Amino acid sequence: MNEPGIDVLMDQTTIRRRIDSGVVPDWGVEHYESFRNGLLGERNDTPFPCYFGIETEQRGDSLYTFCPSMTDKDALLSLGETLLEYHEVYEDHSERAPLTVFFKPSAETVTEVEYHEAMWHILQFLHVHDPEPWPEDIPTDPDDNEWEFCFNGEPMFPTCRAPFYEDRKSRYCPVGLEITFQPRALFEGVTADTERGQRAREIIQGRLEEYDGVCPHAQLGDWGVEGDREWPQYLFSEDEEQAPDECPIRTTREHPKSTILIDA
Repeated sequence: MNEPGIDVLMDQTTIRRRIDSGVVPDWGVEHYESFRNGLLGERNDTPFPCYFGIETEQRGDSLYTFCPSMTDKDALLSLGETLLEYHEVYEDHSERAPLTVFFKPSAETVTEVEYHEAMWHILQFLHVHDPEPWPEDIPTDPDDNEWEFCFNGEPMFPTCRAPFYEDRKSRYCPVGLEITFQPRALFEGVTADTERGQRAREIIQGRLEEYDGVCPHAQLGDWGVEGDREWPQYLFSEDEEQAPDECPIRTTREHPKSTILIDA
C-alpha cells in the first residue's frame, strides 16, 4: 500500500499528500475533491445520507485508487491487482474501510447508457480475471435476491456515482465514474435483519429524500430480501429507458477463466 504512483492502493494521508504535491492529475484532484465534499457537505440543509460514509471519511479510514481508463486492458488489470491488495489489508486498516476508485473521464462516455455499459464492462472484466472461484454460497444468477458481485472469493457491494444524475445528487459526480467497493463484511451488524441495521436504514432513507429532493429510488433494497435485487442498485437509473432491463454481467463458476492475475 502507498507505493509510488496513483493507480495504487492509497490511504487518506497518502492521497492528500500526492494531491498537494501535484502528483495527481487535474481530473484526479477534481474527482477526490468532489467525493470528499459530497460526503462532508450538505444539500437542502441535510447531510449526506450515508452517515457511515461520512464517519469513514472524517476518521481517515477510507482507501482509494485512480484508474486511468474504463476500457484499457492494462488499466483494468492494474485495478484488479489493487483490489487483491485491498482484500489483504482492509480488515487490519480499520473497522470500516471501503475502496473508492476514481476513473479518468472519457469523451466517449457521456450518456447514461454509456455509463451503465462502462460500469458493467469493468465488473465483467474483473470477474473474467478473478483469481478465485465464485463463492459456493452466492448464486450466479443476478435475478436471485442473494446474488451480488464477488471478487477474490468475497461478496462485495459496488456503489457508483456518475455525471448523468440530475435529481439524485447523492449519486452525482461531475467528473466521471466513481465506484466504491464495499465487502459484505463491512455490513456485519447493520444488515436488514438487525435492529441496528433497520434503524440505520430509517435514518439513511429519511436523509436521502431530503438530500435528493425526490423519493428514494424504487429499486433501493437489501441483499437477501425477497423481491429486492442487488445489481440495479450499483448504478441507479435516472432514465429507465437508458438503463438495462436485465443484469448485463454474466457470472459463472467456471474457473479459471484467465490466469493473468493468478500469475501476477
